[in-house]
Amino acid sequence: MRSPRLLRSGSSSPRGTQPELRRGLSEKLFAFGVPSFAACLSLVGLSMLAKKKFEGKDVENYELFFICSQFIAWMSVSLVHVSGTWFEILYNPIMCFCWILKIILEIPHLQYKLTLLKAMPSFMEIISFCTATTFGLFVIVAAVVGNKREVNSIEAPLILNDEKAEGEITNMIKDYNLWELLTFKFVNPVMDIGITRQLGFTDLLELPTELRATSCYDKLLSSWTAEYQNHHDNSSLLRAMSYSYGWTYLHLGLLKVLNDSISFVSPLLLNKFIRLLQEGSDGMDGYILAISLGLTSIIKSFLDSQYSFRLAKLKLMLRSSIMGIIYRKCLLLSLAERSRFSEGEIQTFMSVDADRTVNLCNSLHDAWSLPLQIGVALYLLYTQVNYAFLSGLAITIILIPVNKWISTRIAGATEKMMKQKDRRISCAGELLAHIRTVKMYSWEKLFTERLVERRESEVKHLATRKYLDAWCVYFWATTPTLFSLFTFSIFAIMGHTLDAATVFTCVALFNTLISPLNSFPWVINGMIDAVISSRRLSNYLSTPEHHSSEFTASADLLNHHFKRDTEVTHNLMAVVLQNVSCSWSSSSVAEPSIVLRDISLQLQKGLFIAIVGEVGSGKSSLLNTVIGETHVIGGSISSCGSIAYVPQVPWILSGSLRDNILLGKEFDPRRYEEVIEACALRVDISAMARGDMSHIGEKGTNLSGGQRARLALARALYHNSDVYLFDDILSAVDSQVASWILEKAVMGHQLMQKTRLLSTHNLQAIAAADMIVVMANGLIKWFGTLESFLATPYSRISKPDNSSPTSYAASVKDKTPMVTCELKTDDILEDLVVSYEETTDQVEEEARKQGKVELGVYKKYAAFAGWSAVVLIFLSAFLMQASRNGNDLWLTYWVDTSTGTNNTRFYLIILAMFGIINSLFTLGRAFSFAFGGLRAAIHIHASLLENIISAPICFFDQNPSGRILNRLSSDLYTVDDSLPFILNIFVANFFSLLGTLVVLSYSQVSFLLILLPLWLIYRKLQFYYRSTSREVRRLDSVARSPIYSSFTETLDGSSTIRAFQNEGFFLERFIQHVTLYQKTSYSELIASLWLSLRLQLLAGFIILFIAMMATISFQSSSLVNLATPGLVGLALSYAAPVVSLLNGFLTTFTETEKEMISVERVDEYIGIPQEELQGSEPPPRNWPTEGKIEFEHVTLKYKPELPPALSDVSFLIASGMQVGIIGRTGAGKSSILNALFRLVPICNGRILVDGIDLAKVAVRELRGHFAVVPQSPFLFDGSLRENLDPFNTTTDLRIWEVLENCHMKGEVESIGGLDIHVKESGASFSVGQRQLLCLARAILKSSKVLCLDECTANVDNQTAFLLQNTISTECKGMTVLTIAHRISTVMKMDNILVLDQGKLVEEGNPEALMNHRLSRFAQYAKASQM
Repeated sequence: MRSPRLLRSGSSSPRGTQPELRRGLSEKLFAFGVPSFAACLSLVGLSMLAKKKFEGKDVENYELFFICSQFIAWMSVSLVHVSGTWFEILYNPIMCFCWILKIILEIPHLQYKLTLLKAMPSFMEIISFCTATTFGLFVIVAAVVGNKREVNSIEAPLILNDEKAEGEITNMIKDYNLWELLTFKFVNPVMDIGITRQLGFTDLLELPTELRATSCYDKLLSSWTAEYQNHHDNSSLLRAMSYSYGWTYLHLGLLKVLNDSISFVSPLLLNKFIRLLQEGSDGMDGYILAISLGLTSIIKSFLDSQYSFRLAKLKLMLRSSIMGIIYRKCLLLSLAERSRFSEGEIQTFMSVDADRTVNLCNSLHDAWSLPLQIGVALYLLYTQVNYAFLSGLAITIILIPVNKWISTRIAGATEKMMKQKDRRISCAGELLAHIRTVKMYSWEKLFTERLVERRESEVKHLATRKYLDAWCVYFWATTPTLFSLFTFSIFAIMGHTLDAATVFTCVALFNTLISPLNSFPWVINGMIDAVISSRRLSNYLSTPEHHSSEFTASADLLNHHFKRDTEVTHNLMAVVLQNVSCSWSSSSVAEPSIVLRDISLQLQKGLFIAIVGEVGSGKSSLLNTVIGETHVIGGSISSCGSIAYVPQVPWILSGSLRDNILLGKEFDPRRYEEVIEACALRVDISAMARGDMSHIGEKGTNLSGGQRARLALARALYHNSDVYLFDDILSAVDSQVASWILEKAVMGHQLMQKTRLLSTHNLQAIAAADMIVVMANGLIKWFGTLESFLATPYSRISKPDNSSPTSYAASVKDKTPMVTCELKTDDILEDLVVSYEETTDQVEEEARKQGKVELGVYKKYAAFAGWSAVVLIFLSAFLMQASRNGNDLWLTYWVDTSTGTNNTRFYLIILAMFGIINSLFTLGRAFSFAFGGLRAAIHIHASLLENIISAPICFFDQNPSGRILNRLSSDLYTVDDSLPFILNIFVANFFSLLGTLVVLSYSQVSFLLILLPLWLIYRKLQFYYRSTSREVRRLDSVARSPIYSSFTETLDGSSTIRAFQNEGFFLERFIQHVTLYQKTSYSELIASLWLSLRLQLLAGFIILFIAMMATISFQSSSLVNLATPGLVGLALSYAAPVVSLLNGFLTTFTETEKEMISVERVDEYIGIPQEELQGSEPPPRNWPTEGKIEFEHVTLKYKPELPPALSDVSFLIASGMQVGIIGRTGAGKSSILNALFRLVPICNGRILVDGIDLAKVAVRELRGHFAVVPQSPFLFDGSLRENLDPFNTTTDLRIWEVLENCHMKGEVESIGGLDIHVKESGASFSVGQRQLLCLARAILKSSKVLCLDECTANVDNQTAFLLQNTISTECKGMTVLTIAHRISTVMKMDNILVLDQGKLVEEGNPEALMNHRLSRFAQYAKASQM
C-alpha cells in the first residue's frame, strides 16, 4: 500500500490540468467577465453623476460615495484575477460571507431607487444588483466546489482502499462544472435511462462524500457521545445535532434571508409598472421595468433551488446519522435495559421518529423566516394603503391564540397517537413472528380484534389531529381573503380612491402572504412533532448500555471495535461470579424482580460444566448474566477471553447458510468442513439446491427446529472462542443426533481445551460433565462432580422415570459419550435428510411495479375514502377557487369603472359576499378532506389486516416479517398522514392553476398565443421527470425494506451478536443498507430540483411576456389596446405566483404519485391469495366426538417443483389412542401436523377425522376444533388468563387445576396470579415454563384431538416424566399425537409411527417394536442410550 504522501503527489498532476482548463473555459466568463462588466457599469454611473455635477444639478454625497465604493470593489476583484492565485483568494468562506452581506445591505438602496419614478436609474440599479447577486452566487458555489476538490485530492486516498474507488470519486466531483451544479444538469443521464427502461440501483447518481452514511454517522455519534458524557440522562439529541450540523444550518439561514428579501422586489416593480401604464409612457421605461420583472423572477428561481438543495442534503445527512445511532443503540442495549421499551416502540423510533426529527430542519428556519416575510409584507402594505392594513392585521392577531390552542391540542393528540401506534406495531410484530402458531390455534379473529382495538384508539387520536388540522387550514386559507376584504373596505371607507396600482400591488403582497400564512401552522406542528420525537429518541439513546462496551468513531468502519472488559485477575479462571444478584428489569425500575440471588461461581478454564435444574430455576438467566444481558443489582462478573453463545431459541439470520455460520468472519475451508461434520450438517447441505449458499428465510422459517439448533451450534464452533455457552441445545434434536453432537462438537477435539457451560436435561451430557451445577429458584443449590451429584437428592431432577437411585446411578455411569464412537458416521447421518420445504430458496425478492401508478390505484383509494366524500371535496375546492377568482375580478371591475367614492357601498357588499362564500367553501373543503382521509385510512388498514391474516402460511415463508411490517407501519403511516396532506395541497394547486389560467386568458388575450407552446413544454418536462421520479421512488421503497428487516432481525438476535462481539460487522452491514437508501433519496432529490428550477424559469418567461405585451399595448402608437390597467395588474399579480403554482402543481402531483406507491404497495398485499375459509361440509357442533384420524394415501408438497415431503402416507388412529411420531430431523414429522391442520394443502389422498374429509371443512373451524402445543411456545402480550383462555370460556378454578397438573401453579402464584401481565413473546417466563403454559392452554381447550410438537423438549427429565403422567391423566379419552425427539416421551404410548424421508416405514406398539431388535424403533431406542 502506498503512503499518503505518495498518494497525494501521485494524484495531483492530472488534477492540476483539467480543472485549470475548465476554469479557463467555463469559469472565466464569471471570474473575469462579471466583475469587469460591473466595474464598467459603476464607471457609467460615476460618469452620469459627474455630468450632473458639471451641469450644476444637486448630487447627494452618499450617492457619490456609494457609486465610488462599488467601482473600487469591482476594480479590486478584477485586478486580483490578474494574479495566479485568484481562485484561492476570492473563493473562501470569508469572501462568501462578505458577498452575502454586500447583497443584503444593497437591498434597501435598491428599494429606494425603485420608489423614484425614473426608469433609467432604476434599470441601472436593478442590473447592478443582479450582477452582484449572480457573482455572489458564483463565489459561494465555486468555494464549495473548490473546497470539495481540495478535500478529495488530499484526504480521499487516506480512507479509500483501492485506486479504482479513488478514481470514481474524483471523476464524480470534477465532472460537475458550475453550470451543471446550478441547473442540476448532471442528473440528465439518469433521466435519459428512466424514459427508456426501468431504473436499477446502479443507474442512480453517485453519492457525494459528505452524504456517505459512514461519515454522517461518525459525525453525529461523536457529538452524541460528548453530549451524553456531559448530561447523562438529561442528554438531548437536538443539542448533539446542533454540535454536528449547527454551523452548516446557520449558513443556510443567510441564503434564506437573501432568497426571502428578493421575493419582495417583485411587488415594488409591479407597483411602478402599473403606475407607468396608468400615466402612459412612450419611452423605454416600460420595457426596462418589464425586463426587470422577468429578471427578478429568474434570479429568485436559482436562489430558491440552491437553498432547497442544500437544506435537503443536510436532512439526508441527519437522517442517515440518526438511523445509524438508533441501530448502534439496539446493538449495545442489553435485554434487561431494553425491557423498558416494547419492540414496536423501538421499531417506531426507526420508521417514524427518525424522519420526524429530521423534519425539524424545515421548520426551524421557517419559524423565523415566515414571521419576517409576513412583517415585511405588512410594512409594504402600509406604504400602499396607510393604516387600513391594520384591520387585516387585527384578524391575523386574533387568530394567533386560536392557532396556538389548536397546535397544543394537535401536539397532545400526536403524542397519544404515537403511543397507540407503538402498541399496534408491537402487536402486529408479535402476530407476524408467530403467525404459524396463531393459525394452528385459529386465533386469527382474536388477533384481528386486538389489532383493531389498538387501531381504533390510534384512529381516535388521528381523527382529533386531522379535524384540528382542518380548522388550521381553514383559518389560514381564509386569512388572505379576509385580509383583502377588510383592508380595501376600510381604505375605501376612509375616503381614498382605489386605483389599479394600489390594488394589485396589495393583491401581489396578499399572494406573498398566502404561502407563509398557510405554512405557519404546519411549521408549528412540524416543530412540535420533531421535539416530541427527539425527546423519545433522546430517552432511548440515554439508556445505559451493555457492560462498558465502547464504540470508537472512526472514518474507516472496518476499524470499529466493540470491546468487552475482560480484565481478569484469576488467570486460571474462565468465568468468575461473586455474590451476583440480577434481574430482568431495567435499571430504572425501583423494585426489580430478582431472578438470580447471591450466585458465586469460579469456573476453571477447559472445564465442561453442566447446569441442571427444573423449569424456571434460572439456568438461562445464569448464562445471560455471564454475557451481560441481565441487570446486575449486586456482585461482580468477570470472564476471560472471547465468548460464543447458542441461545435456547436459535437465532437464524436471513441469508445463506454459510453466512449464518461465518457471521462476518473470514472463510477458512478446513475449519468450516470440520464444523459442518461435527454438527451433522453435511447431508442437510447436500440436499439443498444450492448447497451452503442456499437462502435461509427469516428466523430460519425454511429449516426444521433441529436444523436451526445445529446451525446455531455450527456458528459457535466456527468462531473458535475461549468460552462456550450452550443453552439447552440438545433438546431440539433426536437422541442419536444429540449423541453425535455431544461427542463430535461439545466434547470434540476442537473444544477439548475450551470452557463449556451447557444448560441441559440430557443424561449423556450430565454424565460427561467435569462439573455439575444444580439450580433452583434462582439459587445455586449445589455444584460438584458426577459421583457427588449421584449421591445427592438433586439427582432426581434428571431421572427419566421413577427408577430406584441405585439403578439410576448405574445407568448414568454407563452413559459415557464414548459409546457413540462405535457408531459409524454413515449410521448417524444416513437419515438426516433436510426437510423438503428448504430445498430451494423460499424468500422472494421484493417486487416493485414499473411505469406510472395505474389509474386503478387512485380509484381504489377514492373507493376507500367514499365516492360521496370525493365529489364533495372536488366540488368545494372548485367553488372555493371560483369565489376567490370572482373576488379578484370584481376588484378589477371596481378600479377600472369607479372614478371616485361613488357606489362604494355597492362594491363593498358584493366584495363581502364573495369573501363569505369563499370562507364557507374553504371550510367545506378542509373538513371533507379530513373526513375522506380518515375513512380511507380506516378501511385500508382493515382490508390489509384481513388479507394478511387470511393469507396462507407459504406467503409468510416467502416474505420476511420486516417486509410485511413495513406495510403495516411505514406505508400505513403514509396513508394515514402524508398522503391526505399532499393530496389536499395537490387538489388546491390544481384548481388554483386552473383558475389562474382562466383569469390570465381573460385579462390578457395575448396570453392565449403562448398557452399551447407552454403546455407542450410543460408536458414534455413533466413526462421526462415523472418517468424517472416514479422509478426512483419505487427503488427508494425497495431500499427502505432491508433497513427495517435488518433492524427487526437485529432486535431478535442482539444478545447473540453481543456475545460474539460482532456489533461492528452488523453495524457495517446496516450502514451499507442506509447508504443504498441514501443513494435513492439523493437521486430523487436532484430530479425534483431539476424540474422545480425549469418550471420556475418557465414562469419567469410568462411574467416577462405578459409585461412586454402590456407595454406594447399601452404605447400611444399601438393600434390595439386589449386591456385596462386593472386587467394588466390582475394578469401580472396572477402571473407572479405561477412560479409556485406550476412548480407546486407538478411537485404535488409527483409527490401524490409517490405517496400513492404506498397505496399501491398496500393494495398488492390486499390482493394476495387467501386461504379457503369456506367449507362445503360444515361439521357437527361438537365435532370431533371420537377423535378417530385416518390418513389415506396422503402426499404433500411444499412447492410443485419439489419432491414430496409426505409420500403416499396411510395410517389409522383409533379414537382415544396416544400415538408417538418419531423420525430423524426432516423425516416429515411436522409435515403430518401441517397436513392435519391444513397449513399446507395436500396434493393427493385425503384425511378423515370422525369420517369427515378435512378438505371440506372451513379451515379456521377445523383448526378451532383441534388443540396443539407448538414446538416454539408462544405467549402474547396480555394477562396470563388471556393467554390461557383467550375466549374466556373456562372458570378460574379449572385453570388453577390444570396449572397444578402442569406443575406451574406455584410459579404463577409466586409472581401474582392469573392477572399478571405477560411481556411480549412471554419474556417473563423461561422457554420451558412457556411450553408448560402452552400445554395447560391445550388441555383447557378440551378437544378430542391434541397434537404435541415436542412439548417437553425444554424441560428437565423429572418434569417431563410428570408431564407424561399429566397428559395420560388429563387427556384420557382424547386422541393424542406426539412428535418426539426423546424416546422416553413415547415409550408409554399406545402406538408409534416411524417416518423416514416422508414415508411411513414402521408402525406398531412400542413394546412390541422394542422386542423386535431389527425394527427401526428399537435401533433408535438403543442409539438414544435409554
